[in-house]
Amino acid sequence: MIIPYEQLHPDTLNALIEEFVSRDGTDYGTNEISLAAKVEQVRCKLAAGEAVILFSESKGLCNIVHKGML
Repeated sequence: MIIPYEQLHPDTLNALIEEFVSRDGTDYGTNEISLAAKVEQVRCKLAAGEAVILFSESKGLCNIVHKGML
């Protein structure tokens, strides 16, 4: 199920994005990028409709994915 990011409380959205960008295996290239910058990049992708928040009812988990992966 796709969850509109606008429906999440700002603190919840921020925590979800921070967890997403800090996962092992997330690659941002050779340049070091701050956590705040990574969060803002993901927030912009959500606002632009390039990424979506998926919620799995069966697993009770949320994930952020590129819209093209749906």
